[in-house]
Amino acid sequence: MNEHDFLAQRFEEHRAHLRAVAYRMLGSLAEADDAVQDAWLRLARSEAEDIDNLGGWLTTVVGRVCLDMLRSRRLRREDPLEARLPDPVVTDDDPEQQALIADSVGLALLVVLESLNPAERLAFVLHDLFGMPFEQIAPIMNRTPVAARKLASRARQRVQGATPTPDPDPATQRRVVDAFLTAARGGDLTALMAVLDPDVTLRADGGKALPGGMRVLHGAEAVAGQLATFQRMATISTVRPALVNGAAGLVNTIDGDLISIMSFTVADGRIAAIDILSDPDRLAQLDLSDLEV
Repeated sequence: MNEHDFLAQRFEEHRAHLRAVAYRMLGSLAEADDAVQDAWLRLARSEAEDIDNLGGWLTTVVGRVCLDMLRSRRLRREDPLEARLPDPVVTDDDPEQQALIADSVGLALLVVLESLNPAERLAFVLHDLFGMPFEQIAPIMNRTPVAARKLASRARQRVQGATPTPDPDPATQRRVVDAFLTAARGGDLTALMAVLDPDVTLRADGGKALPGGMRVLHGAEAVAGQLATFQRMATISTVRPALVNGAAGLVNTIDGDLISIMSFTVADGRIAAIDILSDPDRLAQLDLSDLEV
């Protein structure tokens, strides 16, 4: 094995971690892959033998790349980041994947993260989600450790309370989502209201096909008012359970074509948030080859 192949092998040992960091920073699977690839290119051009802690070095590089990408978004004055759902990560709904639920970041939390400024998001993600010390985070953003700590604290205050704490038991999550699906198929308003938290939030991202961008509804009555839409979805499509960012979700197809992905945040036995991605352009970019859809 030559030196390049050996370095590539060492890099692959860190790829999954780096992709997780980049995804939580960017909310985009494609951009996360770009950031990881950029880290590899920088590593290949570096004096790798002088790097004592390769994992830490790569995480720092990915953090800087993601920070630059987030800042570039704002400079381009794109539509507000909160106007679209982050890319969902869809896996089989297997009870043995309970560890994935514990390690995953739900779509509801990612939506809140996208409302943070780039420096706040970097500090929060690297410290609170990955346990990186502020002494290592600070140089990435050219701040002091004290300043990095303050950024993470400010981000934490915005995150706390903005998203409900999901029920940790996957079986409980699935029972509640199954009850939602049964109520939708039957057009049963009473049953639907029974599984919705009074303060439930629904976010529906249809992309360009949805006038006005992402639609957001708050409150059980407003969400239950979409019963006819839920019933139509449940009856004309093939609905299969899946894990969406580690939480109970549904994948909906018609004649094998993916039409929507639904993620549910279940808290205290009721649905506290529903996130629906139906943007055909973004759905077409998702790799669901591991699912029988």
